[in-house]
Amino acid sequence: MAIDRDIFENLFVLEMTNNHQGNLDRALEIVREHSRIVRFNNVRAAIKLQFRDIDTFVHKDFRDRTDIRYVRRVLETRIDKAGYARLVEAIRKSGCIPLATPFDEKSVDLCVEFDLPMIKIASADSNDWMLLERIAKTRKPCIISFGATPLKDMDDVVTFFENRNIPLAINHCVAAYPHEDAECELEQIDFMRDRYPGHVIGWSCHEYRDWDTSIKIAYAKGARTFERHIDIDSDGFKVAPYSSLPSQLDIWFKAFHKAVEFCGTARNGRKLPLAKETAYLDTYIRGVYAKHGLQPGQILREEDIYLAIPLQKGQISCRELMLGQYGHKIVLPVAADAPIRIDDVDTPYSGDDSLRRLIYERGL
Repeated sequence: MAIDRDIFENLFVLEMTNNHQGNLDRALEIVREHSRIVRFNNVRAAIKLQFRDIDTFVHKDFRDRTDIRYVRRVLETRIDKAGYARLVEAIRKSGCIPLATPFDEKSVDLCVEFDLPMIKIASADSNDWMLLERIAKTRKPCIISFGATPLKDMDDVVTFFENRNIPLAINHCVAAYPHEDAECELEQIDFMRDRYPGHVIGWSCHEYRDWDTSIKIAYAKGARTFERHIDIDSDGFKVAPYSSLPSQLDIWFKAFHKAVEFCGTARNGRKLPLAKETAYLDTYIRGVYAKHGLQPGQILREEDIYLAIPLQKGQISCRELMLGQYGHKIVLPVAADAPIRIDDVDTPYSGDDSLRRLIYERGL
């Protein structure tokens, strides 16, 4: 199945997560700085927020438990609805696509209210069926990450979206923050491409030592959507090692462009040869030479010819040579050791103007 794949192709998802620290001005600065890098590198990018309805997402008996890191972080980084509305508007004005991960059903409604063009589903929610049902009701295209998701659940989720004809991109993800280079497991991209044909496969990365290697490998393996956390170095806030600063994001995008340059454009068929490639190989093609004098009416036999370089203009080569009963018939005299040219023989090639022109253009 392939439905609306183009919306995911070569899309970068820049995950703001809670790096705004609940500060709207800091969030707007993240958008401003990173969208400049997006425009400078001429890529298509979404800046992604995280939506939670705090009053229902965190149980009321645990809202004062500052010793629980995740609870504390969710509560301390709260931005109200009006603040998120300003952020969505700022993302749109920056030229990026506003995107969000909703972690509860009310937050899905917020995605609809803000008219977000697609929804991102977190690895932790890849088998949260109440949430998935609510997301599916929006009919919006989705990107899902499968970090540590069991294979049965992966298959079930993909089937769930396919049966509803909802476009789905699937990210290979290592849900460790950060993870080492040796834990990238990029072979999973091949596995997912084979298992879920027709879906765009992506790479959601959290490595922290290098900003160019994994995207080059992932692109070469066929990943076509990419996700990375973003932040800015300001206010004395300690940047998470897996979050990219604008300068690191610039390296990431440039590595993508270099991967595209190396991989080329002929993904689904044989590439067209470069003119200089053909010219180079033509210098190594052996031409057909007469071993002795040949007269009109003769049928070329192996004992009549030999093959050697250089190939000369108009000369038939080992590629066009046909011998025996149904092979070339000589129509013009050919001297010993002379090249046998396309006009010297009766051959199917001599009746095709484009092939004759090609033969006369190649060689010395």
